[in-house]
Amino acid sequence: MVRRNFNDLLAFVTVAREGSFTRAAATLGVTQSALSQTIRALEERLQIRLLTRTTRSVSPTAAGERLMQAIGERFDEIEAELDALTELREKPAGTVRITCGDYVLHSILLPQLAPLLHAYPDIKLEFDVNYGFRDIVADRFDAGVRLGNTIDRDMIAVPIGPPMRLAVVASPRYLAAHPAPKTPNELTRHSCINQRMPSSGGLYVWDFERRGRRVNVRVDGQLIFNTTQPQVDAALAGLGIALLPEDELMPHMKSGRLVRVLEEWCPKFEGYHLYYPSRRQPSPAFSLVVQALRLVESGRASGVRLMQKA
Repeated sequence: MVRRNFNDLLAFVTVAREGSFTRAAATLGVTQSALSQTIRALEERLQIRLLTRTTRSVSPTAAGERLMQAIGERFDEIEAELDALTELREKPAGTVRITCGDYVLHSILLPQLAPLLHAYPDIKLEFDVNYGFRDIVADRFDAGVRLGNTIDRDMIAVPIGPPMRLAVVASPRYLAAHPAPKTPNELTRHSCINQRMPSSGGLYVWDFERRGRRVNVRVDGQLIFNTTQPQVDAALAGLGIALLPEDELMPHMKSGRLVRVLEEWCPKFEGYHLYYPSRRQPSPAFSLVVQALRLVESGRASGVRLMQKA
């Protein structure tokens, strides 16, 4: 039987998943021209077009979709088996890819995983800082980090941080010129610092709860951001009222640079969780990452749970 080189099929799968020759070339570590030549040669060998190319994007044709369904997961299975072979090494090795926000990255992930990297020099970590709801299966991440109440129920979720609260804050300068709101609905009379949600594209609706009563408020103001740090800076500059996790604001509240309002309307909720597919066969490197992060909360080692579908 004639043995085939499957590098061209791997190249096709990567381009189809990335939707870009540029990103696929970077992933594979080859030049874009070499990758284009490989795909053209594959299409000529199969005598059918697999990809539709435009100036802005690349997408599979009907034949390309069929080929992706046939071989895409098989490459993933091969990669998973190769990762599993590291069990036979003296020390675990491999790359673990995690998508998360920047605050949880510097406040929890890096501090907790630094000792692991020192102990296992052959383990590599890749972080994708992204505020959108990434499909970790389709985008080939090993895991993601989100707040507990936003995770799909067919994922395994590991709590890696304590419960959280939001805080509504403004600078003393702002509150000197604008009376502090006493109820959430009074926020509509204030200049509030908005956040654009990366997944939906809409503005974040501020949620409040007190004694079982829930209130949603659509606020308005002069500023809109899609990350948290600029919102903190704007609040410090007296440009409006901000709603953010209290951990990110605590140093400024303690120093008096920001003043908290509506505290009784901000209950606690589930904190950060590491999540990953229940059908995933974890590699030794990934298992060590989970173990290191699970230790953030002492006594919560049994907190790993499989969230069953409702």
